[in-house]
Amino acid sequence: MAGPKPRVLAVANQKGGVGKTTTAINLGTALAAVGQRVLLIDSDPQGNASTGLGVPPQKRRRTLYDVLMEGVGVGDAIVATDVPGLSLLPSDSDLSGIELELGRTPRRAHRLSDAIAANQGVAPFDYVLIDCPPSLNLLTVNALTAANAILVPLQCEFFALEGLSQLLRTVEQVRQTLNPHLEIQGVVLTMFDRRNSLSGQVARDVRNYLKDKVYDTVIPRNVRVSEAPSFGKPALIYDLHCAGSRAYLDLARELIGRERRAGVALASGGETRTDG
Repeated sequence: MAGPKPRVLAVANQKGGVGKTTTAINLGTALAAVGQRVLLIDSDPQGNASTGLGVPPQKRRRTLYDVLMEGVGVGDAIVATDVPGLSLLPSDSDLSGIELELGRTPRRAHRLSDAIAANQGVAPFDYVLIDCPPSLNLLTVNALTAANAILVPLQCEFFALEGLSQLLRTVEQVRQTLNPHLEIQGVVLTMFDRRNSLSGQVARDVRNYLKDKVYDTVIPRNVRVSEAPSFGKPALIYDLHCAGSRAYLDLARELIGRERRAGVALASGGETRTDG
């Protein structure tokens, strides 16, 4: 009998500049640091998650494009990172034209979910994090179709709730048509500036709107976190003791706690899954 499957979380927000890739990189690193086996899938043609994990274009011999379009196995495309326990399925600019290439292919919205399913037993992971592009395109739809749940980074700024309501409508559409088990895993408030009264007001509004779906952990605006990608390192490797790194470690622990309370079992063992 097959064991539990990896928990697949799409890190997504249709708005850009909300700390989505930063969250994917550093949450993946933090989860690995607390003992989870993590695969980060870079699903953005800009390849920022790949660069931020220190994997330059010349080292991306096979990418998500090859997996989706050429039938390359996930296990043959992933690369190790400098973070023990964290692997990467890289991306590059070849993904930019995938809308047209996938447009007429069978199961075009299920290509990523099929690839992940085919990889089970080859490289077991506890978590698969998918860093989505900041738009609702076929790559994002593939991620939401493959995911058990969506993790939403939300910047504490004026238009946050407007963008969130659009994203929630998208999730409901995907749930009705492609992935009936898709759920909101949680909303993470990012770039929080305690000196700015607007940040506090947005945080209160989001918590009033989504209640316990919003994480207690808040990611502060932090210079060291912003600097880290230019060195090809997660913030937790670049400066473990900065406020941003400590926040992402807290986020990882809170995420695992939420998963356990929900009865989620990971590939390495645990409680019985309840997400169908």
